[in-house]
Amino acid sequence: MSEQNEILTPEDVKELAPLYDAVILALKQVYDPEIPVNIYDLGLIYELNISKAREVYIKMTFTAPNCPMADEVMADVQNSVEMTPGVKKCTIELTFEPVWDQSMLSDEARVALGMDPELE
Repeated sequence: MSEQNEILTPEDVKELAPLYDAVILALKQVYDPEIPVNIYDLGLIYELNISKAREVYIKMTFTAPNCPMADEVMADVQNSVEMTPGVKKCTIELTFEPVWDQSMLSDEARVALGMDPELE
């Protein structure tokens, strides 16, 4: 996304809200190959922005910096998001700061992994 710091008006946000929801749904279709939970609920998506031009910018991480399936998962994210109707382009930035930890799991992920959603 060329204008990552683009300012959206309230009208822009309202117009893009359904696309934002659709992109989240697309991200929830991508699973970590070693953990039976989607990458969104795992907390691997640190940032998600959509420009007025409907270009998606994602900053994401992995549960471990040496994930052997990183390239495959990133390709799945790219394909899943770009297949979302209305998305023109998807740019992904990989980061390891902050380092991922279990506190980033959603309540849904905690339940799926047999953890107490109330504990952090």
